[in-house]
Amino acid sequence: MTTDPTVNITPAEEPEPEPVPNLVVRPPVPPMLAKPVKAMPRQDGNLFYEPKWDGFRCIIFRDGDEVYLGSRKERPFTRYFPEIVEAVKAELPDKVVMDGEIVLPRGSQLDFDALQQRIHPAKSRVKLLSEETPAQFIAFDLLAVGEESLMEAPFAERRARLAELFTKDGGSIRLTPVTTDDRQADEWFETFEGAGLDGIIVKPGDQPYVPDKRTMFKVKHERTADVVVCGYREHKSGPIVGSLLLGLYGDDGRLHHVGVAASFPMARRAELVEELRPLVADLGEHPWGHWAEAAQANIGQPAAGPSRGGQRVPGAVSRWNAKKDLSFIPLRPERVMEVAYDQMEGDRFRHTAHFRRWRPDRTPESCTYEQLERPVSYNLDDILAH
Repeated sequence: MTTDPTVNITPAEEPEPEPVPNLVVRPPVPPMLAKPVKAMPRQDGNLFYEPKWDGFRCIIFRDGDEVYLGSRKERPFTRYFPEIVEAVKAELPDKVVMDGEIVLPRGSQLDFDALQQRIHPAKSRVKLLSEETPAQFIAFDLLAVGEESLMEAPFAERRARLAELFTKDGGSIRLTPVTTDDRQADEWFETFEGAGLDGIIVKPGDQPYVPDKRTMFKVKHERTADVVVCGYREHKSGPIVGSLLLGLYGDDGRLHHVGVAASFPMARRAELVEELRPLVADLGEHPWGHWAEAAQANIGQPAAGPSRGGQRVPGAVSRWNAKKDLSFIPLRPERVMEVAYDQMEGDRFRHTAHFRRWRPDRTPESCTYEQLERPVSYNLDDILAH
């Protein structure tokens, strides 16, 4: 999933207004999007296939020394990735608008957790992280170059023009691979996940660039797992279920927080409150109850640690909004549900899981990490060499 964090900045931390480059295509521009499909679209003579990068979607605007990094929600990323700004100045033309993804390689794979750490209100922290964990930009579309807008040009032309800008290997601005062979796309879908990618984007070659419209397609992995329902957070609209907190047992016998499920209609959210009421427990007797004291200690901090003594438990503070209430209603860990998920980030689900069905035939203790499918490892540099 491409993520666009909503950053909570207090008035004292609000950065100076960022310059808006004077280009033929000027920010803000909401990026073109993709709609999910279950199966890989087969080649009809007009399709391009690319790896789906899982980072922060970003459109680069450069006008000489002025660089603006626009996010999916049109809020700038510029202050959080100074190393990308410098790379743009060193590696791209003087006037250019380019669509792509900010990613953070660690070794041979992408590290999404480390990328999330980069969104921080303190300038000194941003500078330190930009040096310790530098990000890269993966380019996959070209909206303008020089004084020429390419917004109305078909993607096949935009891609060819984009490739012309990448004449040397290496650097922090990289070009995503592309293929017109659907069999090659099938292979990429199966192998590239091991480097931290999460699917394939399919683009019609005759399409113009249409901001904020789902004119492309995305094929993502979907797997299922049986998990323990350990609590719920209330919805922002009132005392109904917003998300269910999910757990899995580790080799150490402890119940670890693995993510949330939130794909419920509003009427169902209200019904769940009544269904789960008999399971409501005292936090002090809950497997994650030891987090209560830590939650109070971490209120107002930029981020809360994901684990206590090696046990993954729910966080107390949102990285994207420090004012967001992440307290939860604890439930006795007795009910099991089957959820669909796309991939793991370490020992948790990368994205929100989706409810499939209740599993009264499964015991909570049988819901372990052993059931999860792990992708074969794949080297990130090998992907970018295609």
